[in-house]
Amino acid sequence: MQQLGIKKSSLSRYMIVPLVMTVVMLVLDIITFTINIRAGVILVIGVAVFIVLTAISYFILRNEVIEEITDYSTGHDMIQEKSLKEMPVPYALTDQSGHIFWSNPAFVQMVGKENNKKGKINDIFPDFGKKLLDKEVDRSSKYIHVLGEQNKRTKETEILNYRVELRRMRLGNVFSEDLDKLNDEEIRRFQDENTMVAMYFFDETSVCQIKAEIDNQKLVAGLIYIDNYEEVLENADEVKHSMLLTLVDRRINKLLSNLDAIVKKIEKDKYIFFFQQKYLQKLINTKFSILDDIRSINVGNEMAMTLSISLAVNCDSYVDAYETANQMMDLALGRGGDQAVIKDGENVSYYGGKSQVVEKNTRVKARVKAHALRETMETKDTIFVMGHKIPDTDSIGSAIGIYRMAKTLQKNVHIVLDQESVSVRQLLARVRADKDYEKDMIITSEKALSLAEDKNAMLVVVDVNRPSYMECEELLKKLHTVVVIDHHRRMKDSIKSATLSYIEPYASSACELVAEILQYVSTKPKLRPVEADAMYSGILIDTNNFVVQTGVRTFEAAAFLRRSGADVTRVRKIFRDSLETYQIRARAVSDSELFEKEFAIGTLDGRNLDSPSVLGAQVANQLLNIEGIKASFVLTQVDDKIFVSARSIDEINVQIIMEKLGGGGHMTVAGAQLKDMSIEGAKEVIKGLLLRMKQEGEL
Repeated sequence: MQQLGIKKSSLSRYMIVPLVMTVVMLVLDIITFTINIRAGVILVIGVAVFIVLTAISYFILRNEVIEEITDYSTGHDMIQEKSLKEMPVPYALTDQSGHIFWSNPAFVQMVGKENNKKGKINDIFPDFGKKLLDKEVDRSSKYIHVLGEQNKRTKETEILNYRVELRRMRLGNVFSEDLDKLNDEEIRRFQDENTMVAMYFFDETSVCQIKAEIDNQKLVAGLIYIDNYEEVLENADEVKHSMLLTLVDRRINKLLSNLDAIVKKIEKDKYIFFFQQKYLQKLINTKFSILDDIRSINVGNEMAMTLSISLAVNCDSYVDAYETANQMMDLALGRGGDQAVIKDGENVSYYGGKSQVVEKNTRVKARVKAHALRETMETKDTIFVMGHKIPDTDSIGSAIGIYRMAKTLQKNVHIVLDQESVSVRQLLARVRADKDYEKDMIITSEKALSLAEDKNAMLVVVDVNRPSYMECEELLKKLHTVVVIDHHRRMKDSIKSATLSYIEPYASSACELVAEILQYVSTKPKLRPVEADAMYSGILIDTNNFVVQTGVRTFEAAAFLRRSGADVTRVRKIFRDSLETYQIRARAVSDSELFEKEFAIGTLDGRNLDSPSVLGAQVANQLLNIEGIKASFVLTQVDDKIFVSARSIDEINVQIIMEKLGGGGHMTVAGAQLKDMSIEGAKEVIKGLLLRMKQEGEL
């Protein structure tokens, strides 16, 4: 009976050859007899002699052959065992659970006799964990750390780095008919009991040290920009300008001299510098305290000066490092400045960003963007306008503003919208009731994708700059000409393929940016009252009735909309709620808890509610009216997702908190989405994050 998985050996095949040859010769003999009897007799005699000699060779020399094979096999095993014992590479055999069956002297020397007596690899090396190899894997590599000898001079224990190669070894066999009688659990148990894991330990300490030395000598390129150079000097006495700039310059140079950096001032408010990567961790450990140092400088200046810093690490070339540093500076400025951004490979890290964004007094940028947008629109036949999922009045209002601009240029325009939230339902009802608007003014994503086929079209994205948050991400991929108008801070996954980008975190809302653009378009679009109401309500909702993130330009945009026909009374009616909604919001505020005496955390069950995430944001805004509350967090459960609405007044930057949860937003208005957890679990995650950030000084 042939055993499962075992083939005949080469030796067996060799021994059976004479028997096969005998059968062949007998067949040939029979054929020869039919042709010639005399030749057949001669062949019979030859076959008989062959059989006799083969039998003598087999029976007489059999014992000698077996003895020689046995001696060879024994000698081979002894050589193999000796080789394993004397092999300089530490080697061990364990079962699936990590129990050590056998190890060579090199392994014992590596771990020490006391550790070797523990008998379990997981106890000696916790890096292995409970599972050595997955069932589907026969070989794998792991990297572990081993404590070496103590340095007599420094008293420090050397840490050795080992690469461990694991190989699965299956022992024993089972007959195929027996295997058919076993169930899956019994087969699995049999395989586990007859499986061992061979481990080879390769010391790569020297390799790691050389690699670390090479990494330490790599170049890091960096840029430092003074965010509000002109604004600070305008608000400071002229006699103090030189003193203020000298203090800033001295502190920047002191920081860079500690990094042994080469620094060059390329403009009055810009620096470029280079240093070795070994100093990077030293800079990170300070959490870029230079940002706070510069902000604290006060020689009578009314406005604090802030810096933006960008660093490019592990780039392929010096040119690539410089270009990456420039890209990260654009990201830092797009996020509002007063922060440091580091790009290491594909990873982007943020530090700082605690201060409020300074509003730019100049409108040159708005004028340039308006001119560029008009020129881009004029070259297209169809224009799609799209905001974010679960739209609010700012998203819809800014989209309607772009719609009016495109209509003035006599273009086909469509606003892409799939789901109406409760906050925009009354506004959209007014638009649809107006017979002057086309029926296809507002279309679904599916309709937009079909219309985008073979069209000379473009896409204008408003109130969002992250593809995953857009109403229809597929449309973004389909159209090559994309314009982004947004007031949220940039993230590392922001839209990168935009033909034109106007992202200003200082702005109160996307409606404010669109209102400025409309004022500078040479065709002078004239807003209808319902359109002016929509844009005015967008500013109102994002500023919480002109309280949050409100600057001079916000009021100027609101004044433009009022002149265009916006009516405060009509807008107020848009925001009225039902009694049931008001009661739900009041209960959520009442049930909220106070955490660490300064954070309000509330929950809202989104089941059977219309636009629950919008309601959660309203609750978060109301919680800020409680004395002593620095920030509020409301968790709203909708299906398998938990929407987190975070709000603050000025002391806490909720954006950096939400970014750690994969979200984003503004310093005072931010949000995130959590999956695969209960609402109580999400609450514990928020609490743990707040405690950790407080302990590390990030809040």
